[in-house]
Order: sequence, then C-alpha cells, then structure tokens
Amino acid sequence: MILYDYHVHSNFSSDSSTPMEEMIEKAIKLGLKTLCFTDHMDYDYPYVEGGYSFIFDPEEYLNKLNELKYKYRSCIKILTGIELGLKPGITEEVEKLVNKYPFDFIIGSSHVVNNIDPYYSVYWEGKDEDEMIHGYFETIIENCKAFPQFHVYGHIDYIVRYSPSKGLGTAGNTPYSYHKYADILDKVLTTILSLDKGIEINTSGLKYGLGYAHPKTDVLKRYRELGGELITIGSDAHKPEHLCYDFSYVEDLLKSLGFKYYATFEAGKPNYIKL
Repeated sequence: MILYDYHVHSNFSSDSSTPMEEMIEKAIKLGLKTLCFTDHMDYDYPYVEGGYSFIFDPEEYLNKLNELKYKYRSCIKILTGIELGLKPGITEEVEKLVNKYPFDFIIGSSHVVNNIDPYYSVYWEGKDEDEMIHGYFETIIENCKAFPQFHVYGHIDYIVRYSPSKGLGTAGNTPYSYHKYADILDKVLTTILSLDKGIEINTSGLKYGLGYAHPKTDVLKRYRELGGELITIGSDAHKPEHLCYDFSYVEDLLKSLGFKYYATFEAGKPNYIKL
C-alpha cells in the first residue's frame, strides 16, 4: 500500500482554495505516513483575465509548513516541496529560489508553450493537435537543460488532458500513444535520465477521465526499458477528496511493468521504498 503522496496543492497555489490543514487532516484519515506539499511557483506565467498567477510568498509558505510540521508531528510527516513551472527566461529566478530555500522535493513541470498554457483553448485554435503536442514535449527537453536542479519531471504528458480530442485522435490522426511520438518521447526520457533525474506517476490523468495516469502506461513502460528506476507517486490533489487518487491502481501497474521500488524525497535525497 502506497502511503506517501508527493504531489499535493493547497491554497498557496492559486488554482486551489483548500487550506493546508484540511489536506493534512484528510491524509491522516487515509493513514498516510508522509504528505509533501508541492505548491505552484510559475514565474512569468502569462496573464489571462480571470486566470491564475501561480506565485506565492516562499517565506510565508515555509513558515506555515514549519508550523504544521510541529502541530502534526505525532500524526504524520509533512514535507516542503514545490512544483516549478519551467519556461525559457526564468532560470536565474528559479535558481535563486531553490538555492535560498530548503525544499525537500522539487518537481519540474512544463505548463507553458510559446507563452501560452495549453489549458486555455486559444493554444489550440487553428493549430494541428499533433504538432502542438510535439511542441510541448520539446519544451521539456529545453527546460531540463536550462534548469536541471529538479528531482523529478512532473506529468510529462500533461498536455493531452487539454487537447481538443483528449488524446483520442482527430480525423485522420491516430490516438495519443508512446509509439505515435516515440522519437520525441525517447529524447525526453533520455534527457531526464542523462541528468540522473526521475519522473512521477501523476494520477490526475485518471481523475480527469483519460483512462490512465500521467504518463500513459506505454510511456512509463518505455521509461523502464531505457533504465528508468527513479519514480515518485503523486495525486496532484487540489482538494482533500483527491488525495491518493487511485493509488492502488498505480501500485499494481508499477509491479506489472517490472518496477521494484518507488521513491520519496527528504532534504533533496531519494529514499527507495519496496512495492
């Protein structure tokens, strides 16, 4: 049983309204050993009227987490993580942040392509879906090279959940799969592995009805074939009811693909837990 959730948001993320205490109380009810908050920090996120900012005060964030670590010390371990939205031109700001503050765990993520988040329909308007997905994967490679201080790369096929076809393919195009994007996905995975970094299994894909976690099973299988072993597990929960979403499925999936362990992080160091 997986008792560690390593991708969790609170009201420090502008797309969540849930106080940290509510997430922690739910985690305790679920019997979790560790909860790692990974709130969004996306420097220079493109402004959209009525949209999100994805910026928080790191001093306030760490002070709050330290308060809650002490408050709940006898019930659950609370760790300090962050999800960094990576893009060209912000490397210096991101480096200053992670060098100044003691994050236990850092997720690097691609949320923006050509200064547009694929979450918004304007990203797709008048564009070829396959080309836009391919372009998203290219940003992962660029971001890894620009900022290799992350520990795992987050939801590497995040873009599919917002594509017009939701990965089911458009007229004349086949559905999303590893084989459809094998050339670029191999470059993504080998780049991550060359940096001695890992990826996460992010169960929000199941929550969004894609039928698979991020990354899709055949991508995860390829990661294993290429020698990938470092993998964390996170629900990407923004509400308490989504903590540990379908973790029982993930445990069986990892075993079926030949994984023996999954990882947790503390003080930036991985700890491998047997499945």
